[in-house]
Amino acid sequence: MSTAHDFDFFFGEWDVAHRRRRAFLDPDSGWDEFGATSSCRPLFGGAANIDEMVVPAQGWTGLTLRLFDPVTRLWSLHWSTDRTGRLFPPVTGQFAKDGYGEFFGDDTHDGKDVRVRFAWSGISATTARWEQAFSVDEGATWLANWSMDFTRRTAEVAGARELP
Repeated sequence: MSTAHDFDFFFGEWDVAHRRRRAFLDPDSGWDEFGATSSCRPLFGGAANIDEMVVPAQGWTGLTLRLFDPVTRLWSLHWSTDRTGRLFPPVTGQFAKDGYGEFFGDDTHDGKDVRVRFAWSGISATTARWEQAFSVDEGATWLANWSMDFTRRTAEVAGARELP
């Protein structure tokens, strides 16, 4: 079951290796690979956090606001970029005891309704992996279209911890 400290592992500075499908809904689409840096800090004593990602090769900056609901024990993740200036619809979910987190929501892409899945895995004191997938059939099948592999820039970050 999720807690207000599930994302404590993410506090600090990261190098990020992106792999993004050129056409999010096309399984035959090629991939772009590019780097970024990310910085995450806690809010509300850890029950919320915000990270900013700078992607110089692509010419944009993004952010994620994560909020923990103590009643439902679910996280909501809200993404935005400086290109849009708006929050995309949130994905909501939780972490399992093994440290794997899944978060789901609904959005549109290229005029089509899509179910969105964010997955967090491979979490350690120095690494983490995020993957996005879309479904056009209400979650019966998924197409992964973006992944980010995070490597901690500095091992000594206050508040960083490894999930079990």
